[in-house]
Amino acid sequence: MLRAHDQVHRRGRAAAPRQVPKPQGVCATAPNAAWCWDITFLASSIRGQFDRLYLIEDLFSRKIVGWEVHAEERAEHASRLIERACLAEGVHRPGLVLHSDNGSPMKGATMLSTLQRLGVVPSFSRPSVSDDNPSAESLFRTLKDTPAFPPQPFASLADARAWVARFVHWYNEDHRHSTIRFVTPGQRHRGEDIAILAHRHQVDRDAQRANPTRWSRQTRNWTPIDHVWLNPPKEHAKTPDPVVAQAA
Repeated sequence: MLRAHDQVHRRGRAAAPRQVPKPQGVCATAPNAAWCWDITFLASSIRGQFDRLYLIEDLFSRKIVGWEVHAEERAEHASRLIERACLAEGVHRPGLVLHSDNGSPMKGATMLSTLQRLGVVPSFSRPSVSDDNPSAESLFRTLKDTPAFPPQPFASLADARAWVARFVHWYNEDHRHSTIRFVTPGQRHRGEDIAILAHRHQVDRDAQRANPTRWSRQTRNWTPIDHVWLNPPKEHAKTPDPVVAQAA
């Protein structure tokens, strides 16, 4: 009835909600083609204060290519981190896509000017939509859910940096990531996953031939993943992972 009499309007000074389009999809077919980054809180020994962990992850390999811990969020910290990550990974040609949320460190003038100078293409999530940056969110969940994560706040900034350094080494070189066929991000980043997965496939074939009654009709898929999507369009939506048929 109110709508029929044109009496349904937003009250007060609150702005009307707006529809923000989904960010353009990014497809990475090799390391250092697209990076995701974000900032998360690490509890400090001072109640109510938190350190900030800046973390950059390669979309294709899932390797952590850059990280820093600071006491505050500043675009200057983010820009220096991007510069050091590009130098460490040998990224010199323009075209690298860097996806992030909409926070002020991500969109600050210092950060954007650094990206323009490096030839890095910025990409941003929709406001308050964490699903647009799922790789970074998943990485933070892995970090804070690992049994090695300290149950008590970090005593100092140096302690937080030391712990994160150990985590990054474990994640890159020891952690077998389920999304990339259970190889480590470091192995995939260096291209070693192709030989590793081929060897696993051969081991499965040999085991099936030696003991066919102990195996089901299907085995795990060890085919290397050749591309990874971030915010894929509908025609490239993720489908269930196929399995490899029983070896002949």
